[in-house]
Amino acid sequence: MDKAALVGLDIETGSRVITTLENSGIRVNVALWMITPEYEDGRLVIASSMLDQNQPLRAYEKVAEKLQGKFVHSLPQILIMRMRDPFVQTLRHIFGKTKSVEGMRLGGQTIGGRFVSDAYVYKIR
Repeated sequence: MDKAALVGLDIETGSRVITTLENSGIRVNVALWMITPEYEDGRLVIASSMLDQNQPLRAYEKVAEKLQGKFVHSLPQILIMRMRDPFVQTLRHIFGKTKSVEGMRLGGQTIGGRFVSDAYVYKIR
């Protein structure tokens, strides 16, 4: 992924991933594409109380199980965050009551202790 900007294909793929998870019974509370200095490329960030477990590997296995066979091309890099993560909590505190956040862009700021270079938001609830 281009570090400077999130590209259209990534946004469409992220939307398909979220829709697939929700259609399979996983209610996604927070979902966004995010570019941070921590990673060389962007990550599709997902937080869900249904994935908020003490065993992170199990959360990734559950997501992989729900997405298996649904995508012809490779899946994007996914980062599953716990609902108690300061980043997720801050997003929910600031934007949780906003009527619609889909398509909102964030960037050039620190949120919950994490610097966000660029982000495209799907859901914050």
